[in-house]
Amino acid sequence: MKLFFAFLFVSNIFIGQKNLLSSNIRESAAPKSFIKTKTVKYSDFGAKGDGKTDDIEAIIAAHAYANEHNLKVKADDKATYYIGGKDRTAIIQTDTDFGTASFIIDDSDVENRASSVFLVSSKMKTEKIEGISALKRNQTKIAVNLKHRSLITVTNSTVKHYIRFGLNQNNGSNQTDIFLVNKNGQVDQSAPIIWDFDQITDITALPIDEKKLSITGGRFKTIANREPSKYNYYSRNLAIKRSNVIVSGLFHEVLGEGEQGAPYGGFLHISECCFVKIENCILTGHKTYETIGNAGKPVSMGSYDLLVNRALNVSFINCTQTNDIDDRKYWGILGSNFCKNLLYDGCILSRFDAHQGVANATIRNSTLGHMGINAIGSGTFLVENSEIRGGSIVNLRSDYGSSWEGDLIIRNCLFVPRQGGQEKVQLIAGYNSGLHDFGYPCFMPAKIFIENLKIDDSKLSKSYPGPAIFMDFNSEMKDGSYSEQFPYQITKDVVLKNVKATSGKSLRLSDNAYMFRNVRISKN
Repeated sequence: MKLFFAFLFVSNIFIGQKNLLSSNIRESAAPKSFIKTKTVKYSDFGAKGDGKTDDIEAIIAAHAYANEHNLKVKADDKATYYIGGKDRTAIIQTDTDFGTASFIIDDSDVENRASSVFLVSSKMKTEKIEGISALKRNQTKIAVNLKHRSLITVTNSTVKHYIRFGLNQNNGSNQTDIFLVNKNGQVDQSAPIIWDFDQITDITALPIDEKKLSITGGRFKTIANREPSKYNYYSRNLAIKRSNVIVSGLFHEVLGEGEQGAPYGGFLHISECCFVKIENCILTGHKTYETIGNAGKPVSMGSYDLLVNRALNVSFINCTQTNDIDDRKYWGILGSNFCKNLLYDGCILSRFDAHQGVANATIRNSTLGHMGINAIGSGTFLVENSEIRGGSIVNLRSDYGSSWEGDLIIRNCLFVPRQGGQEKVQLIAGYNSGLHDFGYPCFMPAKIFIENLKIDDSKLSKSYPGPAIFMDFNSEMKDGSYSEQFPYQITKDVVLKNVKATSGKSLRLSDNAYMFRNVRISKN
């Protein structure tokens, strides 16, 4: 029987990255085990699972058959599948149980570093939308009639946002937004339109899969690349580009990182989708390498095991990592861009990060390590029942203007300032000179609520001046003679309730009293 299916999988028709079984395979050709269990195994399509034979073609064939016949896929118990460097991708469109199987992904010699190993995709196709020439922020309805609830992506290539400042400076990204609408074009206000679009150069609708797709188990091992340390990101991963997906119980580790290496763009890479949950998974932080940035100076390269781009309502539940969350040899584990409604709940991870903006984020019941919380964006940022380590509780990224247009709430938390030469402690960090055009006006959180916060500064020197609410966001702004070309909007109100430092030292406003002179502080 296995020889028969080995013959079948050789007869596959390959179209781009997708692999479709020849249409002359009839349902009657399926063995009784398929019909009875509605499940296929990799071994049915010739996979050896011996840890040496490259099994990628058999894995592709199994998923292709399952996709065509709407069957589940199950890895063979305790098998070890070796996946070499071929430019091949297995398309997942049905429930998949990796179970107790192991997967060795060998990146020592690959044909295409940008090619995913697994791609979770929808069978529904993106559609172009015609007749919409502009959008307004917080608009509640758009003029469309759709067959399905859909994810709308809109772009204006004539406007640049996120014009990056600093060692990785760049010319910005096209103005973009992503939001959810029902069949009649009603916009889901839990993830509202956040920009005014005076012009639209591209707008598409991606129908939402309403049925959940489940991926469970699996122990994945990446043998790390040894390329020169440059920004040549590897995407040899499990990419998710389908809505309503749950990934649970997955384990990923990284082996063989040497003196040099190219960075990784997320072993779990979630993009262009919504309602994705990653739960009870164990990931691995990648070693930090240096290269020369756009400003001609050395920079540390971001390298991620989790990456989220252009996605809504993505949650990480009870996720941890294999390496020490306080070990600074490893880069922070998550990066994200153009997202809305991100959640950590019950996680122990080295970092939360929103590069090019997140609208609404929540961190609860979690512990964050040496890189802490880094973000820019809008809406409400809630941090509660968590332990935050690092240089601050929240670092508003200076390379994107330290901008958060909305409120920040910190509740029932423990802040443990990073040790090792640090003599200043601040709850909110960032920098904005008011002289750089980021492509949008920049804001500090309008209101900051801090309740039941303990600051463990017991291991800092006795001479340190005590914790401050705000970092010195612009040391050049000392008096009224300083002129901002792009004014930075300062926080209006800070509400404090039961904020205590272990050292017994009082909470200060900032080292830059002038910059924050108009902030109203109230204590309950």
